[in-house]
Amino acid sequence: MATFNFKVVNPANNQQETGTVDAYDEAQATDTLLARGFQIVSLKEVALHGGFNPLDYIYRINAKDLVAFSRQFAVMVSSSVPVVETLKVLSKQALKPKLKKIIAEISDEVDSGGTLSGALANYPKVFSNFYVSVVKSGEQSGKLDDALNYIADEMEKDYDMNSKIKGAMIYPVFVVGMMVVIGFLMMIFVVPKLTSIIVETGSELPVATRVLITISGFLISYWWVIVGLLIVFLILFRFYIKTESGRGHFDYLILKIPIFGKLLQMIYLVRFTRSMNTLILGGVNISSSLKVAGEVVNNKYYQKIINETIIEVQGGNSICTAFVKTPEIPTMVSQMMLVGEKTGKLDVSLEKVTGFYNREITTTLANLMSLIEPSLMVVMGVGVGVMVAAILLPMYNVVNQL
Repeated sequence: MATFNFKVVNPANNQQETGTVDAYDEAQATDTLLARGFQIVSLKEVALHGGFNPLDYIYRINAKDLVAFSRQFAVMVSSSVPVVETLKVLSKQALKPKLKKIIAEISDEVDSGGTLSGALANYPKVFSNFYVSVVKSGEQSGKLDDALNYIADEMEKDYDMNSKIKGAMIYPVFVVGMMVVIGFLMMIFVVPKLTSIIVETGSELPVATRVLITISGFLISYWWVIVGLLIVFLILFRFYIKTESGRGHFDYLILKIPIFGKLLQMIYLVRFTRSMNTLILGGVNISSSLKVAGEVVNNKYYQKIINETIIEVQGGNSICTAFVKTPEIPTMVSQMMLVGEKTGKLDVSLEKVTGFYNREITTTLANLMSLIEPSLMVVMGVGVGVMVAAILLPMYNVVNQL
């Protein structure tokens, strides 16, 4: 998305006004200004969103901001406050400058005759397709406050799930990272000084000691090669997963990782079933719900299956036709959706599946933490034991020979 400087004539007072407008291209910027009733004098692109800006990172809009915005929006709309007035109030209350600016622009867009969902869609980096779709269904059904509450509820649940996962991974990642850093520093600075004393004795060195000296010497002489190869690998990997085929292969392979692959499968399934449930409750049709839910899942492998499901549904077949053929989707999910489809209570089935896998994720994370901690202690103990033995054993032999 780009930013455009504009100079326009406001027909209301026949005065020239200047400002900025965000749009994907000049045509969309022109349409936005014309929709507000302005006569365009000049329009010029000045900056592209997405360039690195430290303030954008510091004041980035996160899930908590959107949940608070949605909650406050729902309360004011349910109290019969007009949408435009609500947006103006929320713009003034917003703490982050970027969010304040976006809400103000959305307010202007709606005040000029645009729809709320259409105005939100102009900011895809802030308001996802899922968010826009639910708001659109709320506008069409006249239940915008319910739609906003649905969104806030689902975002809170998603935030809680992500927080649990991140919290469970912080400890092992930190410990492994520190082990690698400390081990690297010891091999470069500590081990050479200790082994030099052993080598000077001229005694025969154990295999473990010779291996330790070889590794230490290689790291000292060629550490820059290792760092360089690591950087090159990360760059190539980044480029690879940005390609359609590369991202597809990567998203499939991570589902096959022992233990963690099953956890990821459950996480993706919860995202899918929860999003589908919310969209269906909001009155969105099955095909559109599948499309949006596929984007929320954010896994190319599952998105491919969901796209096949959309084709099946549009062809008059069951929603479970493609799911049943996929081993990465548990049979229970397919059967529950099939029962919900036949009974006309698909939303209820999806809610039950979501609740079940939410509990499974919590249990799996707890079990992982109980296994990871002792496993890390064993690995650390073995590593330290090998290093100590490689250094102390030859010293012990030298002392015995004296």
